[in-house]
Amino acid sequence: MSTPQLLMIEDDARLAQMVGEYLTQSGFGFSHAADGASGLELLQQRSPDLVILDLMLPDTDGLEVCRRIRALPNGLAKVSVLMLTAKGDPMDRIIGLEIGADDYLPKPFEPRELLARIRAVLRRRSETTSAAAAATVMRFGTLEIDRNARTVTVGGAPADLTSYQFDLLVAMAERAGRVLTRDQIMEAVRGRELEAFDRSIDVHMGRIRAAIEVDAKNPKRILTVRGVGYVFAKQQD
Repeated sequence: MSTPQLLMIEDDARLAQMVGEYLTQSGFGFSHAADGASGLELLQQRSPDLVILDLMLPDTDGLEVCRRIRALPNGLAKVSVLMLTAKGDPMDRIIGLEIGADDYLPKPFEPRELLARIRAVLRRRSETTSAAAAATVMRFGTLEIDRNARTVTVGGAPADLTSYQFDLLVAMAERAGRVLTRDQIMEAVRGRELEAFDRSIDVHMGRIRAAIEVDAKNPKRILTVRGVGYVFAKQQD
């Protein structure tokens, strides 16, 4: 596992040194910038996992720096931000959270509390990222459908589907357990260029079954509902 990297944008050099030593001993990589401009430059050079951002900086305020961070390209805008504030006005904290800070910590603070908040923010971000990644993959027993990679595997072996058949399968899987008419299935993938066989959904279903069923003549995943259409089974082996 790689070492989480932290960037502190703070004009108090003594505080930054103390925090840096503590966080380095706690297993983090640490870098420091003394103002907003150099902090934004260092962020783009090093792509840290979290920015510790002071509200009061010599060249600009932390709120503006946070706004600029959230406007950065190439995924940098998603970096976690923990804002430090010495002001008693809760409005600064509210605005900070509204413009994209993940958490805030009033000064003065205990290093242990800062560490706990950093870990909590990074843990939440990791859980959110993992959940988003998991949401792209649908699993039904040994059948896996990866929507991002546009691949289908059965028991780890790739299933050979055309791009259109993949879209049909995804449309069915996203509505698992629901009986769909042929028109409803076609409507779910509307907007794609039609292929030669689009007027015969049954032909596509036969080919999908051949690719994903153990026995295409005795299907367990895509079931025919006589007189209605098809249903993608929720429970599968």
